[in-house]
Amino acid sequence: MLFANIDGTRFFYRFDGRDELPTIVFSHSLGVDHGMWDHQAADLLPHFRVLRYDIRGHGASDVPPGEYSIERLGRDVLDIADAAGAAQFAFCGLSLGGMIGQWLGANASERLTHLILANTSPHYRNPQVMEDRRTAVAKGGMVAVADAVMQRFFTPESIAANPPEVASVRRTLLATSPVGYAACCAAIRDMDNRASLRDIRTPTLIIFGERDLSTPWTGAGEVLAASIPGAKAVGFPTAHLSNLEAPDSFTAALLDFLQRRSD
Repeated sequence: MLFANIDGTRFFYRFDGRDELPTIVFSHSLGVDHGMWDHQAADLLPHFRVLRYDIRGHGASDVPPGEYSIERLGRDVLDIADAAGAAQFAFCGLSLGGMIGQWLGANASERLTHLILANTSPHYRNPQVMEDRRTAVAKGGMVAVADAVMQRFFTPESIAANPPEVASVRRTLLATSPVGYAACCAAIRDMDNRASLRDIRTPTLIIFGERDLSTPWTGAGEVLAASIPGAKAVGFPTAHLSNLEAPDSFTAALLDFLQRRSD
């Protein structure tokens, strides 16, 4: 197991693959952990070194008290990459991970080779939703929001079928620290990346779910695609966790984008 100790906070990360290959960093959604990228990591290992980590407040990473910010979460990525010896990297983030990716694209472009922003938004249209979720978990724990969150993570068909991916995500969600979850809810509540999107010069791919209620194309993905110079977009018939509901299509889109831009 690999840990990076940064300013008194311990972060768990995995760094797999051959040293001579380029690096891609994966950043997960609110309420899960680095394991949501297992499928993509396995498929990309022939082509990339794959660095996955647990966002502060999640998984095996520490849970510092207080409310977090997107900037703080973005600086964590840079510090973890430094600890792993990854000077430059492609970055793929979904939901909260994509919000972190927007900050990186606007503020640390010299570190990025490619940027993939999946099922995410530059601004939460109704910040009160995140505040209500923050207070709910602070008072009632993760069980207070689990059913509502799962209904946004996956389509009704996926929830009814309950494949291993759905069951695993639910267990991970329920095991997430309420303190860390609430702190990241505050980061999303307060986030507004809209003014900085035009500063992103890294080649960017936007991935969206056609049935995503949390960060739909209208008002979220379309804003990213229209505001980031040269951004490309692709959609899948999924809810919020598109990399789990359409894993092969998601990975194929990643590889096409990364390899086309690398040639």
